[in-house]
Amino acid sequence: MSEALEELLGIITAHLGDSVLHSEIQFDEISITVKHDEIQRALTYLRDDVNCQFKQLVDICGADYPEREKRFEVVYNLLSLTHNRRVRVKVLVADEGVPSAVPVFSTAGWFEREVWDMYGIFFEGNPDLRRILTDYGFEGHPLRKDFPLTGFVEIRYDEEQKRVVYEPVKLAQDFRNFDFLSPWEGPAALPGDEKATKNEEGA
Repeated sequence: MSEALEELLGIITAHLGDSVLHSEIQFDEISITVKHDEIQRALTYLRDDVNCQFKQLVDICGADYPEREKRFEVVYNLLSLTHNRRVRVKVLVADEGVPSAVPVFSTAGWFEREVWDMYGIFFEGNPDLRRILTDYGFEGHPLRKDFPLTGFVEIRYDEEQKRVVYEPVKLAQDFRNFDFLSPWEGPAALPGDEKATKNEEGA
């Protein structure tokens, strides 16, 4: 199988040429990174070429790596039922938009909406790019690494007003100070350590 995958990877990289920034075989799957503005061309080739025939777009997802210059990855997972193979296509972006995959795979519309909603990555040409998982008027993108774990607002049903109300998140001060030191690294003691000390003294 690996020889066949290496041969296919060679065919793909030879055809896409400079569009491919990186390519490898991981976990018996081909993984390629292409220029963000070449994504439609790459997906069309992978769908239509007789050696590839990746005719099913299984998913589009995002990833956030804040330490990188291009902090976001958009990952396209494709499946070929004809050849029983999968390929992973990635693009790296910062704030620039990515051409929509909808002209190539009609199912990409909702996948791109989810990535936009969770990460704020804009897809140019998507006919209906709006939030899909969060509420109307939601601010921010929850899967970005810089999004606070508590969020910005909390939602509850107000019995007096007989409706759902939005309020700013308020945390008691006790929950704002965290000790991130491990007991192996610092002076902090875990609950229950005092029992071990007493046992040692009594021994």
